[in-house]
This record gives sequence, C-alpha cells and structure tokens, in this order.
Amino acid sequence: MRGGNVTGNGNGNEDRWGTTGTAIRKKGTGVRAWLVVDGTGEAQVVEAGKHAIMRRTGLPARDLRILDPLLSYPSTVLGRERAIVINLEHIKAIITANEVLLLNSRDPSVTPFVNELQARILRHHNATTAPHPDNQDESHGGGIKILPFEFVALEACLEAACSVLENEAKTLEQEAHPALDKLTSKISTLNLERVRQIKSRLVAITGRVQKVRDELEHLLDDDEDMAEMYLTEKILQQQLEQTSSSEEEKEEEEDVDVNHDHDHDDDHVDIHQRAQGAEISSEAGIGGGESNEDADDQNQNSGEEMYGGALNIISRDSRGTRASTTYSAATNKLDVEELEMLLEAYFVQIDGTLNKLSTLREYVDDTEDYINIMLDDKQNHLLQMGVMLTTATLVVSAFVVVAGIFGMNIRIELFDPNLYGMREFLWTVGGGTAGTIFLYVVAIAWCKHKRLLE
Repeated sequence: MRGGNVTGNGNGNEDRWGTTGTAIRKKGTGVRAWLVVDGTGEAQVVEAGKHAIMRRTGLPARDLRILDPLLSYPSTVLGRERAIVINLEHIKAIITANEVLLLNSRDPSVTPFVNELQARILRHHNATTAPHPDNQDESHGGGIKILPFEFVALEACLEAACSVLENEAKTLEQEAHPALDKLTSKISTLNLERVRQIKSRLVAITGRVQKVRDELEHLLDDDEDMAEMYLTEKILQQQLEQTSSSEEEKEEEEDVDVNHDHDHDDDHVDIHQRAQGAEISSEAGIGGGESNEDADDQNQNSGEEMYGGALNIISRDSRGTRASTTYSAATNKLDVEELEMLLEAYFVQIDGTLNKLSTLREYVDDTEDYINIMLDDKQNHLLQMGVMLTTATLVVSAFVVVAGIFGMNIRIELFDPNLYGMREFLWTVGGGTAGTIFLYVVAIAWCKHKRLLE
C-alpha cells in the first residue's frame, strides 16, 4: 500500500484536492489523514481538510459530520448525488464512482477490511478490463452484468460490518452459556458478577446490530434512496443526455441547411419559369393544357417530397426520444432490483445475528427467572423456619413462666422439703415440659392446617 501526503506544488497552486501545502501548515485544524483506494486497488494516504473533501465528493458539511470520530452517530448509509457515505461500526468511508476514502485507516481493526477492499476492487478492475466468468453475474436477459464500482465497495463495507457483529455475537454466546450454567448450579457473588457483565455486553451488541438492521430495512423500503446510490449509472446517464443533445443540435443544423437549399431551388425555378412565360402562353390548344398539368404535377411532387422529408425528421426524433426513455426506465428498474438483492442478502445475515442475540437474551432471562424462583424458595424456607422458631419461643415462654413462679421467694407447701420430696419436683418439671411440647405440636399443626407451613 502506497503512502504519502498530497500537498501543494510549492507555488501556491491548488492540487487535485483543492488544498495547498501552505494552507495546511498555517491552519492545521480540520485536516485529517484519508486513505484513498482508486479503481485499480492502489491505496495512498492523503491529508485533506473538510472543504477539500466537500469539493472532491460534492458532499455537504452535515454529511461529513457523520464520519466525525468525536461525535457519536448511529449506523448510517447515505446516498448522495456523487458519493455514498458509510458509517457502519468501525468503517467510516466515502464511496464515489471511482474511489473510496477511508477516514480511520490507522485503526488496527480496519486493516483487514482495507486488504479485503483492495482485493475486491482489483478483481473488479480485472473483470472490467479482461472479463472472466468467475467475476461476473448473469443478468436476466442472458448477458453478462458486472457490478459497478460503488456496489463492490459498498458490499465490502456491509460484509465487514456484518462479519464483525456476527463474530462478537458468536464469542459472547460461547462465553455466556458456561457462565449461566455455573450460576444455575451455584449462586455466588463471582458468578453473578460474570453474568452481569455478559448481560451488559449483550445489551450493547444487540443495540448495534439493531441499528444496522434498521438502516438496511430503511434503504430496502425506499426505492429513491437506493436509486441515489447508482453513481456510475448517473454518470452514464449524463453522458447519454449530452450525446443526445449534441445529436439534436446537429440534426437541427442539418434541417436548417436543407430548408435553405430548398428555398434556393425554388427561386431558381421561379426565374426560369418567368423567362419562358411568353413561350408557354403563346402555345394553344391541347399542348398548352398538357404543359400546365405537367407543371402542376411537378409542383405537387416537389411539395410531397418536402413534406415527406419533414415527416421523416419528426419520426426519427420521436423514435430517438422513446428509445432513450425506455432504456432509462428499464435500466433504472434493473439497477434498483440489483441493489435490492445485494442489500437483502446482508439484511438476512444481520437479521440472523439479531435472532441469535435474541435467543441468547431469552436464555439469560430464563436463567434469571430460574434464579429468582430458587431465591424465592429459599426465602420461603427461611420464613417457615422463622415461624417455627417463633412458635417454639412462644411455648417455651409458658414453661419459663412456671419456672419463674416456682423460683419466687415465697412460702408455699409445695416448697416444703418435709412434705414434698424430689418426686414431686420431677413431676412438676416433667409436666411443664410435656405441656410445652404439646402446645408446640398443636401450634405447628394449626399452621399447617392453615397452609402457613409446608
């Protein structure tokens, strides 16, 4: 790949980009490095400002803002009069009818795309100069149809963007399934953090894929936007119109010359008739009548020839106009269908990536629902345990009341060791314990009867 800076010639004259070396050195702002890939696949790095790019591509300033790396714009594919603006993922490019301008060519992620783009353009150049069946598509009419330059570059951009998104989706899917399975088997802080990161990446990638899909869908729904992308066809149509205008002017000049020659011949015939007027009028009888009829027939034939020539000219012009209109309509229809097929192919690919991400999102949601169910179940067990412990505390409190009563410093007959011995004490303790257990069992049975416990 060739590299270099396109600047002035040292004399202050503007170069092919409309900039000068002095202006670039003085201003220093708004000048960026662009990688220009021409129609033969050769690439070179040029430094040009915004106004130079606008003059080169015919784009307005608002379209160039889409490619500004400092601004965040969604995925966009714009068709303009002389160029196509591409902002898809890491690809920021301007496509014309004979070259491609890349803004972020120094990005390492763009290097594979640049190599693929040069290879495609080189194959297209070889196909146009020396056609080969492997690099051509058969049209419906049985002929050979080669994609225009701008479609070759557009296809490379779409394939690169769709491939990057598909690879990221595939990588995320491979990482997500093991992490979700681990979280299902064991709920821990580490597993929850891994799933949280995966879900964040999933949301981000889904949004990017959705933007590309929406842009392609918008293009497929609008035939006028697709028609704006036929840069080569526009140039051919302009050349055809210029050729038609030149032919019409030439035919008009020929018509003027023919009319001038007819006027000159009529004047010559009139003078000749005046010179022979006396002789024609002096002849009598049948001879004079025959001469007048011959003269009338000659004038009528001359008029028919002139009128027939005019009809031929009008008919020829009408046939030329109809042929040009039919060719233009048929060509535009064929081109729109061709681009529509190209866009639909990548729309299906990006839609498949979106469906894959949607399936992964559903799997994540199902895992979250399952984890929530597990957590709810554990929470229910904890609540049941709390109910049982509270009930046990309640019934034990009754026994504590009995023990507290017997522990009071009062005089009753039951405390008299002479009247009552150890046997009565054990009966008292045993009876209190049995009563406590009985109350606990009754309380638990009542809770289960009311379905407060399992």
